[in-house]
Amino acid sequence: MPKTTIYSTIAFACLLFCGNNQVYSQERYAVGTTFTEMADPTKDTLSNWSNVKAGLHASFVSIDKRYPKSVNPNVTVQHSATLDAWKGEQVSAQVLLWTNAATADVVVAPGELKAGNGKSIGADAIQARFVRYVMTDEFASGCGHRKPEDFKASLSADMLDDLKSYDLEAKRVRPVWITVKIPSGATAGQYKTTIAVKQKGKVKQNLILTVNVQNQVLPPASQWSFHLDQWQHPSAVARVNNVKMWSDEHFEALKPTMKQLAAAGQKVITATLNKDAWNVQTYDPYADMISWKKAKDGSWSYDYAVFDRWVQFMMDLGVNKQINCYSLLPWNNEVHYFDEAKNELVNVIAKPGTPVFEELWTPFLKDFSKHVSAKGWLKITNIAMDERSREEMDPAVALLERVAPEFGIAFADNHKSYQRYQKSTDISVAVGDPFDHNDLIERRKKGYITTFYVCCSDEFPNQFTFSDPAESTYMAWYALAAGFDGALRWAFNSWVVDPLRDSRFRTWPAGDTYIVYPQGRSSIRYERMLEGIQDYTKVGILKAKLEEANDASNLAKLNAKIAKLNKSKRYADWNKDLNDAKAFVNALSSQIK
Repeated sequence: MPKTTIYSTIAFACLLFCGNNQVYSQERYAVGTTFTEMADPTKDTLSNWSNVKAGLHASFVSIDKRYPKSVNPNVTVQHSATLDAWKGEQVSAQVLLWTNAATADVVVAPGELKAGNGKSIGADAIQARFVRYVMTDEFASGCGHRKPEDFKASLSADMLDDLKSYDLEAKRVRPVWITVKIPSGATAGQYKTTIAVKQKGKVKQNLILTVNVQNQVLPPASQWSFHLDQWQHPSAVARVNNVKMWSDEHFEALKPTMKQLAAAGQKVITATLNKDAWNVQTYDPYADMISWKKAKDGSWSYDYAVFDRWVQFMMDLGVNKQINCYSLLPWNNEVHYFDEAKNELVNVIAKPGTPVFEELWTPFLKDFSKHVSAKGWLKITNIAMDERSREEMDPAVALLERVAPEFGIAFADNHKSYQRYQKSTDISVAVGDPFDHNDLIERRKKGYITTFYVCCSDEFPNQFTFSDPAESTYMAWYALAAGFDGALRWAFNSWVVDPLRDSRFRTWPAGDTYIVYPQGRSSIRYERMLEGIQDYTKVGILKAKLEEANDASNLAKLNAKIAKLNKSKRYADWNKDLNDAKAFVNALSSQIK
């Protein structure tokens, strides 16, 4: 969803920022593999470490901060930390390791959580993952027209690796992300665990983590109220895993990444109707899901085998609320099909409102309607358009209403024209664009979805690899404050050439094209996004309980905390306001039955 610009200098930009366009084998990204991070290009490498005593150091640190790899942290050591969590919730902490001398075979090992009443939560509920540094570019925002000198390369702590141990470099820090997943059947109470920091099997430090499990239950992700729409990219998975597109091996390789998406409460399946709807704005072109064929007698046929398998695959993982099909308006207005008479694949420019547009799309829409009806998917299938002008949208919507009105319409709008298409069942408004809060209320009454979206041109809030970690959480709170049902983001896994090491891509801000890493590797951005989505659902549950109890005082206080976050531009106290709102929710959760 990069806005407005298609680049003619892609090849040049890739040479600058994508390395050698090398395609790596499946082993390159396999679970448990080691690799060397890119060299730190900043002056941070000159940081003074003279006051760091010998040995391995460890401390709990804030999850709101990314710690530069080469800077002496100079933190006040915290040997203990406390988290609040609902039953069924996933919460996070961060540990920072640092050393003046190279230290091999470091392990961070959490134990089981134990309560004073004899109850316990097994150690398998806690995960400690070393955070890896990827190259970022520190550019605030912008989709294009940037010069090479605009890019300020640096390393950013983001990827959560799957290594069991790590060799620490001298005069470098290494964050460790602690994830605690509270079972939904856990008993409420205060639990403690010891996190042992070991080196070559010997314990060097013990850190104490306390988790207050509150007597509230977060439902499963499939029932979360936040409407998450992060676009999937199957082709990127095929390339990174070096498997044939749409093969059995490809679908197997898709599982780790798409399970991550389902675990965040994803509601929408991203599907394509014809060729790459975005005119190859990603490193990997989108592969066809539906094959079109024109017979010698002029009749049309359509092969839905891949589309059907992809949709069913995602549904089986729990993503089953919507199927958004891109696009009746591909970015270059091209449609391709196999022409039996010519015995070749033909590309046709089909601009909306022209005779050829109607000639190509009318038979398809009618046939597609019959197909998804037979599959039982019609009620959840939307014909989707992305960032198109009124001049293009009007004839496309008119055609849909005339030949296939049974379809829903999904529309991502950056033309400040969403009110023209109020019948669209799923509208996403560009963050910062004007909207009428009453419209959102009326759309919700009709069962329609209204979200906001961010992309490469949005400085805040966003999920670049250089964005503040808490921005990923803030997005869900902004949706709460502004009255949106959720959020859309243009790419969950549109991986660049070497995603484990370098998050930069062409002239987009680094990390814009993906949130998670190959083979099911998570990120700080994903974990904090998940946190915000859980918060959104928790607030909805608490509000319902406060209303049922006629607790107008606490409801007003909660709404006031949320209202402070109704800003789509960075302001001085945004992180403080976010943490204040979260603290108030934790306090309410301990009070309300």
